[in-house]
Amino acid sequence: MGGVFEPLKGADGATAELDGIEVSILRSLAVQLLELIGPGEPEPAPDADPLAVLFASDGPTEPPSDPALARLFPDAYGGPGAGPGDDPEELRTRSSEFRRFTENDLRTRKREDALAVVRSLDALAPAGDGAAELELTGELRLRWLGALNDLRLTIAARLDITEDDESAVLFRLPDDDPRKPMVMAYLWLGGLQETLIETL
Repeated sequence: MGGVFEPLKGADGATAELDGIEVSILRSLAVQLLELIGPGEPEPAPDADPLAVLFASDGPTEPPSDPALARLFPDAYGGPGAGPGDDPEELRTRSSEFRRFTENDLRTRKREDALAVVRSLDALAPAGDGAAELELTGELRLRWLGALNDLRLTIAARLDITEDDESAVLFRLPDDDPRKPMVMAYLWLGGLQETLIETL
């Protein structure tokens, strides 16, 4: 896998040449992410009072049990950043209330990011050599950046990867390790993410 993003010539954007396999892998991962996140909440009526909608929100109050979803939707308070004097029960209560009012919107945004990736890939027209030129401009770059980050977080959770693993373990996995294909996808997505950030 070699596709990386480069600045788009003559415009404010990013471009990457992707072969058919890369397009297929990216699309499959984005669809799996959509399935993981779930269908979402119904849209409120267009004439609904935004403040009433906010305070009527009945989002989840507990963190997801799935490790990948827990990585995508972490607690807002507590965890590694908690101080020694913080009351764990108070932090749980604050996290629960924060989650109740924000997780549904966050899920919607992550779903929209993943959908933008799928739609971008579906719109590609392959060139004669089987490769396709992906061009991202405007908000689409941020949508892709969000989706690439979410895909990496999901794969990291599935493989139980921590930041310390990246340099020490991932590059030295033997070819017969069953984790190798997903690790290669994880590293490739990291390259796409990093080069897309450079174009912003």
